[in-house]
Amino acid sequence: MSTPLHYLSLSEVAVLVREGELSPVELVDTMLARIDSLEPELHAFVRVLGDRARDRAKRCETELAAGDVLGPLHGVPIALKDLCDMRGLPTTAGTSVMSRVDATRDACVTERLEAAGAIVLGKLAMTEGAFVAHHRDVVPPVNPWDASAWTGISSSGSGVATAAGLCFGSLGSDTGGSIRYPSACNGLVGVKPTYGRVSRRGITTLCDTLDHIGPMARSAADAALLLGVIAGYDPGDPSSLKAPVPDYAAELGQLAEQDFELGGLRIGIDAQFAFADMDAEISEAVRGVADVLAEAGAVVDEVSFPDAAAGTAAWQRIGPAEIALAHEAWFDGNEDEYGEQLRGMIEAGRSMPATSYAEGCRMRTDFRARVEALFDPIDLLLCPALGVPLGANTDLSAASEPRSGLASRFTLPFDVSGSPAVTFPCGFREGVPIGAQLVGPQLGELAALRAVAAYERRTGWHTRHPGL
Repeated sequence: MSTPLHYLSLSEVAVLVREGELSPVELVDTMLARIDSLEPELHAFVRVLGDRARDRAKRCETELAAGDVLGPLHGVPIALKDLCDMRGLPTTAGTSVMSRVDATRDACVTERLEAAGAIVLGKLAMTEGAFVAHHRDVVPPVNPWDASAWTGISSSGSGVATAAGLCFGSLGSDTGGSIRYPSACNGLVGVKPTYGRVSRRGITTLCDTLDHIGPMARSAADAALLLGVIAGYDPGDPSSLKAPVPDYAAELGQLAEQDFELGGLRIGIDAQFAFADMDAEISEAVRGVADVLAEAGAVVDEVSFPDAAAGTAAWQRIGPAEIALAHEAWFDGNEDEYGEQLRGMIEAGRSMPATSYAEGCRMRTDFRARVEALFDPIDLLLCPALGVPLGANTDLSAASEPRSGLASRFTLPFDVSGSPAVTFPCGFREGVPIGAQLVGPQLGELAALRAVAAYERRTGWHTRHPGL
């Protein structure tokens, strides 16, 4: 059976549109009809931009007919997490208080995606302020694989929309795991880039020194294409890195010509860190990843990961203070509009001693150096993306949620270290996707994407889609 249009890969659609075999107008109409059909069930979108998307599709069609190709995403429908500014529209960031002001300028990532020809179908649902829970006025997105399963936080709408074929790729943000959680739960490839690799200009802040922006897609090739468009230095973001950006998509194309052989790529795995107290099926799936990568030519060795608890402890000192700062202009007088979880974190940050934040920064410097040193003998670290299966709308901040440590063990530390990490599907547990994670040294996104592409070539988990 041929793949339905809505489940074609972003890379395939881009080629079909560019070669004139697929009309951007017809493609957008098809996707908007699918959104209209499934959105009442999935609740992935905050705002569908139907008229805007149709107008842009018509312009794309005219440009392509004239041979004027804007870029690698010309005519491809995508969607944005609703913390990315789009000029003239409110950026709600999952809140009620921030929805009152329209953005006066596009975010850097919005500019770059549209400059490459992408068509934005709409803004995607997210947790309040990109923290751990949805605002009480928001109907949480529903996992398209199983309504009783977790969708991940905070890029829940991005995960659901991309997995369910409501868009061909999306953007998420990751401060404590919010690209990797929903990618793992929804069977996607999610890239948390190196801190500063992608500009945060025009992105609603959660934690200024911990926030990362990255793509969520249905394959390594699709994620590579999106990352190549949005990555790179932006003078409007002081934290933006000036390092050159590889042509990720072309590099994966070269890997395909080499039959996806990894040629001695060194993969490290710390069994204690990766598997202690873990769900058995998740552990087995991740161990299987190591076997497949070895078959592809990688060398898999045991390593000793630095104490992950140190990274978590640093986050717990940095996070509250920076979250309080991010909401300083909004919070006073509007306290009742905030949900319990975000309000509590803001209040904790406001009462936190400056010495605690300073200690967190010192701890981060030390932890980051130890994580980076881990990559002297290896190229990538393999571990789970999510260590425990969770039910729909699980609140990781709740005292009654004893599994929160297992959930964050593989995410928080790498936001603190700023390391790049790529999450990808590696199996299923009771019909819900399982996600593994490859972490690299600073600016090591390409090696991780190459390894994921080689894994995909030999497995095919990424080709499975919800039956919607």
